[in-house]
This record gives sequence, C-alpha cells and structure tokens, in this order.
Amino acid sequence: MAGEYPRIPAGWRVAGRRRVGPFTTHMSFGHPDGRAVEWSSRTHRKHASRLSRPGDEGFWWAPHRASWWIGVLFAIGATCFMVGPLPGFVDLVGPKADAAVFFVGSIFFTTAAGLQCLETFNADREPGVGAHERFRVVAFEPRRIDWWSSVVQFAGTLFFNATTFRAMSTALDDPSYDRLVWAPDALGSVCFLVSGYLAYAEVCGRYACWRWRSLEWRIGAVNFLGCIAFGISAIAAYVVPSSGSEVDLAAANGFTALGGLCFLVGAILLLPESAAEGGARG
Repeated sequence: MAGEYPRIPAGWRVAGRRRVGPFTTHMSFGHPDGRAVEWSSRTHRKHASRLSRPGDEGFWWAPHRASWWIGVLFAIGATCFMVGPLPGFVDLVGPKADAAVFFVGSIFFTTAAGLQCLETFNADREPGVGAHERFRVVAFEPRRIDWWSSVVQFAGTLFFNATTFRAMSTALDDPSYDRLVWAPDALGSVCFLVSGYLAYAEVCGRYACWRWRSLEWRIGAVNFLGCIAFGISAIAAYVVPSSGSEVDLAAANGFTALGGLCFLVGAILLLPESAAEGGARG
C-alpha cells in the first residue's frame, strides 16, 4: 500500500502488530524461510537508516553514524542547559555570558534534532532487506510515530532558539533577567512534551509501560522526564518577572537544570544504543 510504514516485503506474513493510536510501533512477521522476525519502530530507525547503520566502530567514537552525532550534539546542548541556570555559574561568568551559553546550547539542540529528522526520513521502508533508497531531505509521513516525534521536537528547538537569542540580545540590566536569564518558553515546552511522550510510547508499544532493563525504554523515559522538567520550569518562570517569589525562581532554575541533566543522560545512552545490533531480528 502506498505510504504504508513499514512496507511488508514480498512473501512475508504479518503475525502480529502493536499500535499506539493510529501508529504502528511493533510488528511480528513470518519470513518465507520459516523464521519469526520482530520489528520495532525505534530499533529500525536507529539501525536501518541510510545515515545510521551498525559498523565496526565502538560507541565512544563512531563519526560515520548519524546516531552517534545525534547523541554527541544533544549531550553538548544538554550540558549548556544544565549548567546555565546554576546560580554559581551565573555569578562566575555574568548574565550576558550565561545567556550566550543558553543560546549556544539551543543551537546544538537544533542541529541534533535536525539530524534526527534526517535519520528518520531516511529509514528503510521495509524491514530486513537493507534497501538503499534515495536520500530524503524532507518527508511527509504522518502515519509514523517517529516522524511526528522528530519533527515536533525540531520545531520545539526552533522556539528555544528564538527565546534564547532574545534573552541574549535583551538588555540584561532588567531585574527579571538578573534573576532568571532564561527558562523554557511555553511553545517550546509543549513541543518537547508532545515529542518526548511520542518517543516514549513508541518504545512501549502502548500508552505507558515499565521496562527498566531495556536501554531504549531508559532513553525514552529519561528524555520524557526532561521534557516534564522543562514544562514545570516554564510554568514556574511565568510569574517570576512580575510577582514571583524566590521559590518560583528556584523552581524555574532548578527544573531547567534538571531537564538539562535528564537530556544529558539520555544523550549519553544514545551512544551504546547506536552501536548495538538492531533492525529486524529473527
């Protein structure tokens, strides 16, 4: 069927399917040779994309894989968002330099999210065949849960680009900027929450689950926790510039740093995930 994802290879039999709403996240196939083959959306994207295929490299150094770069770039950006809100760091470098750290972090986030979109757009359409199709710079595939997660996350990073740039370019002698240089904005936070939940549900194959032993689950869960922390920070920061208390300020800064820490952990975990054997398994 045109637009179907994943496409079912000729001769393969569908033995089972799991969905989250309208999205297929996991499938079981009967191979023509009699083998049972398991397919999952995230594993396929991370190991059967034109940009991310397992090789002989380890996971600490694998610059030929887009999935490795995604982890490294997210880790750098997350570090910026983790240290930027810390009072001691602001006192050390000053509010202008601190605002620049947030902006630089947002650029790394956007670069990683854009590369993740390309990885998603260029995943093989069929499992287990290693098909090399034309390179896609853009793609519209609303039937895919990973397409929505990647694209919405990329949109969220663009909102963060705008707000971090505004914080950097605004006169920082304003009292509100002395107290709170930057916190996640509402639109960016909503995008991250939607994207983070879709990535988590993609791994689960249902709306919620607990699979601590699964590396994929830990990545999805810790990143979703980071998205929640950014959302709480955005709410707390809403009242700081006018009548907010020191508690509101501490919550805004603290949850921004917590979100950055969660994203850093998730980014580091991407490195061993990208190096693991994956794709359709049988």
